[in-house]
Amino acid sequence: MTRRSPGPDSAPRAAAVGLLVVLTVVLLAVAVMRSGGGAPASPSPNAAASPSRSAAASIESPSASPSAGASASPSGSAVASAIPTFRHVYLLMMENKEYGRIVGNPSAPFLSDLIARSALSTNDHAITHPSQPNYIALVAGSTSGVRDDGKHDLDAPNLFDQIEAAGRSWAVFAQNVPAGCFRGTDATDGPDGPGKYVRKHNPAISFRGISGDPARCAGITDFSHFDPTAADFEMVIPNLCNDMHDCSVATGDAFLRSFVPRITDSPAFAHSVLFITWDEGTSSEGGGGHVALVATSPLAPPGRTSGKAHDHYSLLHTIEEAWGLPCLSNACGANDLADLFR
Repeated sequence: MTRRSPGPDSAPRAAAVGLLVVLTVVLLAVAVMRSGGGAPASPSPNAAASPSRSAAASIESPSASPSAGASASPSGSAVASAIPTFRHVYLLMMENKEYGRIVGNPSAPFLSDLIARSALSTNDHAITHPSQPNYIALVAGSTSGVRDDGKHDLDAPNLFDQIEAAGRSWAVFAQNVPAGCFRGTDATDGPDGPGKYVRKHNPAISFRGISGDPARCAGITDFSHFDPTAADFEMVIPNLCNDMHDCSVATGDAFLRSFVPRITDSPAFAHSVLFITWDEGTSSEGGGGHVALVATSPLAPPGRTSGKAHDHYSLLHTIEEAWGLPCLSNACGANDLADLFR
Protein backbone atom coordinates (compact mmCIF):
# COMPACT_ATOMS: atom_id res chain seq x y z
CA MET A 1 0.00 0.00 0.00
CA THR A 2 1.25 3.36 -0.95
CA ARG A 3 1.51 5.78 2.09
CA ARG A 4 0.13 9.20 1.38
CA SER A 5 2.31 12.24 2.31
CA PRO A 6 0.77 15.04 4.41
CA GLY A 7 -0.54 18.09 2.68
CA PRO A 8 1.33 21.42 2.76
CA ASP A 9 -1.02 22.92 5.48
CA SER A 10 -0.85 20.05 8.02
CA ALA A 11 2.08 21.45 10.12
CA PRO A 12 0.56 24.91 10.76
CA ARG A 13 -2.74 23.28 11.70
CA ALA A 14 -1.02 21.02 14.25
CA ALA A 15 0.85 23.96 15.75
CA ALA A 16 -2.38 25.91 16.17
CA VAL A 17 -4.05 22.99 17.92
CA GLY A 18 -1.10 22.64 20.29
CA LEU A 19 -1.16 26.36 21.15
CA LEU A 20 -4.90 26.17 21.86
CA VAL A 21 -4.36 23.27 24.28
CA VAL A 22 -1.63 25.19 26.14
CA LEU A 23 -3.79 28.32 26.45
CA THR A 24 -6.71 26.23 27.75
CA VAL A 25 -4.53 24.65 30.44
CA VAL A 26 -3.18 28.06 31.53
CA LEU A 27 -6.67 29.58 31.76
CA LEU A 28 -7.91 26.64 33.82
CA ALA A 29 -4.96 26.98 36.21
CA VAL A 30 -5.61 30.69 36.71
CA ALA A 31 -9.27 30.03 37.43
CA VAL A 32 -8.38 27.42 40.06
CA MET A 33 -5.87 29.77 41.72
CA ARG A 34 -8.45 32.56 41.93
CA SER A 35 -10.97 30.25 43.60
CA GLY A 36 -8.48 29.44 46.39
CA GLY A 37 -7.76 25.91 45.28
CA GLY A 38 -4.15 26.52 44.35
CA ALA A 39 -1.04 26.60 46.48
CA PRO A 40 -0.75 29.67 48.77
CA ALA A 41 1.50 32.45 47.67
CA SER A 42 4.76 32.91 49.57
CA PRO A 43 4.55 35.70 52.17
CA SER A 44 6.41 38.92 51.70
CA PRO A 45 9.82 38.83 53.47
CA ASN A 46 8.78 41.92 55.56
CA ALA A 47 5.31 40.74 56.60
CA ALA A 48 6.46 39.04 59.79
CA ALA A 49 8.28 42.17 60.87
CA SER A 50 5.26 44.45 60.67
CA PRO A 51 5.31 46.56 63.86
CA SER A 52 1.56 47.12 63.86
CA ARG A 53 0.86 43.39 63.84
CA SER A 54 3.36 42.74 66.62
CA ALA A 55 1.89 45.48 68.82
CA ALA A 56 -1.64 44.21 68.31
CA ALA A 57 -0.61 40.68 69.24
CA SER A 58 1.04 41.82 72.48
CA ILE A 59 -2.17 43.57 73.61
CA GLU A 60 -4.81 41.16 72.31
CA SER A 61 -3.19 37.79 72.95
CA PRO A 62 -4.43 36.24 76.20
CA SER A 63 -1.02 34.69 76.70
CA ALA A 64 0.87 37.96 76.49
CA SER A 65 3.07 38.54 79.53
CA PRO A 66 2.03 41.26 81.97
CA SER A 67 4.26 44.26 82.41
CA ALA A 68 7.24 43.84 84.67
CA GLY A 69 7.07 44.69 88.35
CA ALA A 70 6.10 42.39 91.17
CA SER A 71 3.44 44.73 92.47
CA ALA A 72 1.80 45.57 89.15
CA SER A 73 -1.74 44.44 88.50
CA PRO A 74 -1.91 41.62 85.89
CA SER A 75 -4.39 43.67 83.88
CA GLY A 76 -1.83 46.44 83.50
CA SER A 77 -2.82 49.67 81.81
CA ALA A 78 -4.72 48.01 78.95
CA VAL A 79 -7.95 48.20 80.97
CA ALA A 80 -9.41 51.70 81.11
CA SER A 81 -10.05 53.01 84.61
CA ALA A 82 -13.39 54.50 85.63
CA ILE A 83 -11.58 56.71 88.15
CA PRO A 84 -11.08 60.33 87.03
CA THR A 85 -7.54 61.56 86.53
CA PHE A 86 -7.61 63.96 89.44
CA ARG A 87 -5.54 67.12 89.31
CA HIS A 88 -4.93 66.98 93.07
CA VAL A 89 -5.74 64.35 95.68
CA TYR A 90 -6.15 65.54 99.27
CA LEU A 91 -6.34 62.93 102.04
CA LEU A 92 -7.45 64.22 105.44
CA MET A 93 -7.14 61.72 108.27
CA MET A 94 -9.36 61.63 111.34
CA GLU A 95 -9.25 59.24 114.29
CA ASN A 96 -10.94 56.42 116.13
CA LYS A 97 -14.63 56.80 115.35
CA GLU A 98 -17.10 54.24 114.09
CA TYR A 99 -19.32 55.08 111.11
CA GLY A 100 -22.38 55.52 113.34
CA ARG A 101 -20.57 58.10 115.48
CA ILE A 102 -20.00 60.30 112.42
CA VAL A 103 -22.77 59.91 109.85
CA GLY A 104 -25.96 61.56 111.06
CA ASN A 105 -24.44 62.74 114.33
CA PRO A 106 -26.07 66.04 115.40
CA SER A 107 -22.79 66.97 117.09
CA ALA A 108 -21.19 67.13 113.64
CA PRO A 109 -23.33 69.60 111.64
CA PHE A 110 -20.52 70.57 109.28
CA LEU A 111 -19.75 66.96 108.44
CA SER A 112 -23.45 66.23 107.95
CA ASP A 113 -23.72 69.07 105.46
CA LEU A 114 -20.48 68.06 103.74
CA ILE A 115 -21.62 64.45 103.40
CA ALA A 116 -24.88 65.62 101.81
CA ARG A 117 -22.82 67.50 99.22
CA SER A 118 -20.35 64.65 98.69
CA ALA A 119 -20.17 60.94 97.88
CA LEU A 120 -20.01 58.43 100.72
CA SER A 121 -18.85 54.83 101.06
CA THR A 122 -21.28 53.24 103.51
CA ASN A 123 -19.34 49.96 103.79
CA ASP A 124 -15.75 51.03 104.41
CA HIS A 125 -13.52 49.37 107.00
CA ALA A 126 -10.16 49.90 108.62
CA ILE A 127 -7.62 47.10 108.35
CA THR A 128 -6.70 46.38 111.96
CA HIS A 129 -5.88 47.90 115.35
CA PRO A 130 -4.15 50.04 116.58
CA SER A 131 -3.65 53.25 114.59
CA GLN A 132 -0.23 53.01 112.98
CA PRO A 133 -0.71 49.81 110.94
CA ASN A 134 -3.71 51.45 109.28
CA TYR A 135 -1.69 54.49 108.24
CA ILE A 136 1.04 52.25 106.84
CA ALA A 137 -1.54 50.15 104.98
CA LEU A 138 -3.04 53.27 103.41
CA VAL A 139 0.21 54.13 101.65
CA ALA A 140 2.00 50.77 101.31
CA GLY A 141 -0.77 48.31 100.47
CA SER A 142 0.06 46.26 103.57
CA THR A 143 0.92 46.84 107.20
CA SER A 144 4.54 45.92 106.37
CA GLY A 145 4.65 43.84 109.53
CA VAL A 146 3.77 46.77 111.79
CA ARG A 147 1.42 45.69 114.59
CA ASP A 148 1.80 48.49 117.12
CA ASP A 149 2.23 52.24 117.49
CA GLY A 150 5.98 52.04 118.09
CA LYS A 151 8.83 53.54 116.09
CA HIS A 152 9.56 51.72 112.84
CA ASP A 153 11.93 52.34 109.93
CA LEU A 154 10.65 50.54 106.85
CA ASP A 155 12.13 49.78 103.44
CA ALA A 156 8.79 48.88 101.85
CA PRO A 157 7.63 50.42 98.53
CA ASN A 158 4.99 53.05 99.10
CA LEU A 159 2.71 55.61 97.50
CA PHE A 160 5.19 58.45 98.02
CA ASP A 161 7.80 56.54 95.99
CA GLN A 162 5.25 55.78 93.28
CA ILE A 163 4.17 59.40 93.00
CA GLU A 164 7.73 60.63 92.58
CA ALA A 165 8.55 57.88 90.07
CA ALA A 166 5.58 59.05 87.96
CA GLY A 167 6.88 62.63 87.92
CA ARG A 168 4.28 63.88 90.38
CA SER A 169 4.73 65.52 93.78
CA TRP A 170 3.58 64.90 97.35
CA ALA A 171 3.41 66.78 100.63
CA VAL A 172 2.46 65.83 104.17
CA PHE A 173 1.02 68.55 106.40
CA ALA A 174 1.14 67.30 109.99
CA GLN A 175 -0.16 69.74 112.58
CA ASN A 176 2.42 70.61 115.28
CA VAL A 177 5.26 68.59 113.70
CA PRO A 178 8.65 70.26 114.34
CA ALA A 179 10.77 71.32 111.37
CA GLY A 180 13.95 69.59 110.23
CA CYS A 181 12.86 66.03 109.47
CA PHE A 182 11.70 65.34 113.00
CA ARG A 183 11.91 61.61 113.80
CA GLY A 184 10.71 61.70 117.40
CA THR A 185 7.60 59.95 118.65
CA ASP A 186 5.70 63.14 119.59
CA ALA A 187 5.91 66.93 119.92
CA THR A 188 3.71 69.74 121.16
CA ASP A 189 2.80 73.28 120.16
CA GLY A 190 5.09 75.22 117.78
CA PRO A 191 3.98 77.50 114.93
CA ASP A 192 0.59 75.77 114.76
CA GLY A 193 -0.24 76.75 118.34
CA PRO A 194 -1.33 74.40 121.13
CA GLY A 195 -1.61 70.75 120.21
CA LYS A 196 0.21 67.44 120.06
CA TYR A 197 1.76 65.72 117.04
CA VAL A 198 2.47 61.98 117.08
CA ARG A 199 4.70 60.08 114.69
CA LYS A 200 2.35 57.07 114.57
CA HIS A 201 -0.13 59.16 112.54
CA ASN A 202 2.48 60.26 109.99
CA PRO A 203 3.33 57.26 107.78
CA ALA A 204 5.83 59.08 105.56
CA ILE A 205 8.43 59.39 108.32
CA SER A 206 8.40 55.61 108.85
CA PHE A 207 9.92 54.92 105.43
CA ARG A 208 13.70 54.96 105.49
CA GLY A 209 13.90 56.29 101.94
CA ILE A 210 12.17 59.47 103.14
CA SER A 211 13.45 59.87 106.70
CA GLY A 212 17.03 59.33 105.53
CA ASP A 213 16.87 61.85 102.69
CA PRO A 214 16.69 65.51 103.79
CA ALA A 215 15.37 66.64 100.41
CA ARG A 216 12.46 64.19 100.51
CA CYS A 217 11.88 64.64 104.21
CA ALA A 218 11.38 68.35 103.60
CA GLY A 219 8.01 67.36 102.14
CA ILE A 220 6.75 66.89 105.71
CA THR A 221 5.80 70.25 107.25
CA ASP A 222 3.35 71.75 109.74
CA PHE A 223 0.05 73.48 109.05
CA SER A 224 1.63 76.93 108.91
CA HIS A 225 2.98 75.92 105.49
CA PHE A 226 -0.27 74.50 104.14
CA ASP A 227 -0.89 75.31 100.50
CA PRO A 228 -3.52 73.50 98.41
CA THR A 229 -1.34 73.99 95.33
CA ALA A 230 1.87 72.69 96.93
CA ALA A 231 1.71 69.15 95.52
CA ASP A 232 -0.34 66.70 93.49
CA PHE A 233 -0.94 64.51 96.55
CA GLU A 234 -1.39 66.18 99.93
CA MET A 235 -1.90 64.26 103.15
CA VAL A 236 -3.36 66.30 106.00
CA ILE A 237 -2.82 65.06 109.57
CA PRO A 238 -4.48 67.10 112.35
CA ASN A 239 -3.17 67.01 115.91
CA LEU A 240 -4.53 64.65 118.55
CA CYS A 241 -7.38 66.94 119.52
CA ASN A 242 -8.54 68.13 116.12
CA ASP A 243 -8.57 64.60 114.67
CA MET A 244 -11.11 63.44 117.33
CA HIS A 245 -8.56 61.11 118.99
CA ASP A 246 -8.39 62.95 122.31
CA CYS A 247 -11.27 65.38 121.84
CA SER A 248 -14.94 65.15 120.95
CA VAL A 249 -16.67 64.71 117.61
CA ALA A 250 -17.89 68.30 117.97
CA THR A 251 -14.31 69.55 118.35
CA GLY A 252 -13.21 67.65 115.26
CA ASP A 253 -16.21 68.94 113.35
CA ALA A 254 -15.30 72.52 114.27
CA PHE A 255 -11.77 71.92 113.02
CA LEU A 256 -13.06 70.57 109.71
CA ARG A 257 -15.37 73.57 109.35
CA SER A 258 -12.37 75.89 109.55
CA PHE A 259 -9.92 73.81 107.51
CA VAL A 260 -11.82 72.10 104.69
CA PRO A 261 -12.73 75.36 102.87
CA ARG A 262 -9.01 76.06 102.52
CA ILE A 263 -9.07 73.17 100.07
CA THR A 264 -12.54 73.26 98.54
CA ASP A 265 -12.61 77.04 98.00
CA SER A 266 -9.26 76.99 96.21
CA PRO A 267 -9.05 77.15 92.39
CA ALA A 268 -6.79 74.10 92.72
CA PHE A 269 -9.82 72.05 93.76
CA ALA A 270 -11.23 72.04 90.23
CA HIS A 271 -10.98 68.47 88.91
CA SER A 272 -9.59 67.35 92.28
CA VAL A 273 -10.84 65.29 95.22
CA LEU A 274 -10.75 65.48 99.00
CA PHE A 275 -11.01 62.18 100.85
CA ILE A 276 -11.83 62.31 104.56
CA THR A 277 -11.64 59.05 106.48
CA TRP A 278 -10.94 57.64 109.93
CA ASP A 279 -7.92 55.47 110.62
CA GLU A 280 -9.90 52.93 112.67
CA GLY A 281 -13.14 52.45 114.51
CA THR A 282 -13.76 51.19 118.01
CA SER A 283 -15.00 47.75 116.94
CA SER A 284 -13.21 44.98 115.08
CA GLU A 285 -15.75 44.79 112.25
CA GLY A 286 -13.86 44.13 109.03
CA GLY A 287 -10.61 43.99 110.98
CA GLY A 288 -10.38 47.54 112.25
CA GLY A 289 -13.93 48.81 112.54
CA HIS A 290 -16.61 50.27 110.27
CA VAL A 291 -15.50 53.80 109.35
CA ALA A 292 -16.82 56.61 107.19
CA LEU A 293 -15.14 57.51 103.91
CA VAL A 294 -16.23 60.80 102.37
CA ALA A 295 -15.26 61.83 98.83
CA THR A 296 -15.78 65.52 98.17
CA SER A 297 -15.17 66.52 94.57
CA PRO A 298 -16.67 68.39 91.62
CA LEU A 299 -16.49 64.94 89.97
CA ALA A 300 -18.54 63.14 92.66
CA PRO A 301 -22.34 63.48 92.42
CA PRO A 302 -23.74 64.99 95.64
CA GLY A 303 -25.51 62.40 97.75
CA ARG A 304 -23.98 59.46 95.88
CA THR A 305 -23.42 56.41 98.10
CA SER A 306 -21.81 53.03 97.57
CA GLY A 307 -22.43 49.93 99.67
CA LYS A 308 -19.67 47.96 97.97
CA ALA A 309 -17.08 46.50 100.34
CA HIS A 310 -14.23 48.99 100.75
CA ASP A 311 -11.25 49.40 103.05
CA HIS A 312 -8.05 51.44 103.26
CA TYR A 313 -6.60 49.41 100.39
CA SER A 314 -9.53 50.56 98.25
CA LEU A 315 -8.54 54.16 98.81
CA LEU A 316 -4.93 53.46 97.87
CA HIS A 317 -6.03 51.51 94.79
CA THR A 318 -8.23 54.42 93.70
CA ILE A 319 -5.36 56.91 93.87
CA GLU A 320 -3.13 54.52 91.95
CA GLU A 321 -5.75 54.01 89.25
CA ALA A 322 -6.39 57.74 88.94
CA TRP A 323 -2.75 58.38 88.09
CA GLY A 324 -1.88 55.16 86.28
CA LEU A 325 0.38 53.83 89.03
CA PRO A 326 1.03 50.11 89.55
CA CYS A 327 -0.90 48.70 92.48
CA LEU A 328 0.87 47.91 95.72
CA SER A 329 0.37 44.54 97.43
CA ASN A 330 -3.16 44.18 98.86
CA ALA A 331 -4.39 47.22 96.96
CA CYS A 332 -4.33 45.10 93.80
CA GLY A 333 -7.29 43.00 94.87
CA ALA A 334 -9.26 45.74 96.62
CA ASN A 335 -12.44 47.24 95.18
CA ASP A 336 -11.77 50.76 93.99
CA LEU A 337 -14.05 53.73 94.66
CA ALA A 338 -15.27 54.11 91.08
CA ASP A 339 -18.90 53.86 92.26
CA LEU A 340 -18.52 57.23 93.96
CA PHE A 341 -17.65 58.98 90.71
CA ARG A 342 -19.89 57.35 88.08
